[in-house]
Amino acid sequence: MTILETIENRASYRGTFQNTAVSRKDLIKIMEAGLAAPSGCNTQTTSLIAVDDAGLLHRLNEEIKIDTVATAPAMICVLTQSIVAYRDRCFNIQDYSAAIENMLLAVVAQGYQSCWYEGYITDVDVIGRKMADILGVPDDYELVCFLPVGIAEQPVTSPDKKPFAERAWFNGFKT
Repeated sequence: MTILETIENRASYRGTFQNTAVSRKDLIKIMEAGLAAPSGCNTQTTSLIAVDDAGLLHRLNEEIKIDTVATAPAMICVLTQSIVAYRDRCFNIQDYSAAIENMLLAVVAQGYQSCWYEGYITDVDVIGRKMADILGVPDDYELVCFLPVGIAEQPVTSPDKKPFAERAWFNGFKT
């Protein structure tokens, strides 16, 4: 599959997963893809934790409480640090966003599926911090996202997208 085919075939998968382990080799490739993402002023604010231990996944899923996520045989947790790149600018959101997209593409390229779960765990109930505490993450890191990883049990479907001409133009807005 070419990179453009991978991009076209990637969709957020929110279904259940097959009971098939994700190999460490594949998890490493996925995480390496994430860490290869660009980083504002090379501050490298993004760190990752892969979880494939069933007991630890169970403890995390007790906090997450999403039935379909609980079926994933692996999970990648995305951590960030607020590091000033220059003046008062910090690019950690851009950094971890680029890393997540790279990993989502690598997940599909390796034959798995995933979904970017962020808002749910960074809301007022601080599920991300609870997950971070289970994983022994220091307070100067924030767990901002997790990606369940596994083989899809149901067909993967893509949502309808607006036509290209409604969202992309040449040489000016709507020209």
